[in-house]
Amino acid sequence: MSFTKIILGVGLSTAIAGTFAHAQEGAGFSEGDRIFTLSGGGSSDHDFDSTTASIQLGLGQFLNDYVAAGVRQDLSVADLTDSNDWNASTRLGIDFYPATGRAAPYIGANIGYIYGDVVRDQFIAGPNVGIRYFINDTTFLTLGVEYQFLFKDRDEAQDAYKDGRFVYELGMGVKW
Repeated sequence: MSFTKIILGVGLSTAIAGTFAHAQEGAGFSEGDRIFTLSGGGSSDHDFDSTTASIQLGLGQFLNDYVAAGVRQDLSVADLTDSNDWNASTRLGIDFYPATGRAAPYIGANIGYIYGDVVRDQFIAGPNVGIRYFINDTTFLTLGVEYQFLFKDRDEAQDAYKDGRFVYELGMGVKW
């Protein structure tokens, strides 16, 4: 199955889920809402000699009832037996929410820059999809996946798309 078919399938599923989410009462997003998200993860070996950790932060604002724009920052740190390394990426993103209610599916795009000790400093871009589920009127759980492709310049971007990577997010957020 091609990557394009996967993205189209996930996008269609998001739109269908949005139709059902729109009918739900309760929390959701509206024009002017600001959002902050926090996600993270990590792993260690059995002796805790090699540990990796990552954190993802997001800050955005709804431009209308269905579109949000924001900035996303990821930081990964590896404390290994023989070295300590870090990597980060900073991205601007825009997300479309076909409908918002207690469950708010979205589809969007990001562009930014990746940098650090063990990556080549370069541009990063790609689509993302996910869902945000409100546990009360202001707090939500977030689950998403982003496809990132890396490139140094515009000429590399077309070729790099097929050699990307997937980045997953599971976390919490608040709106105000």
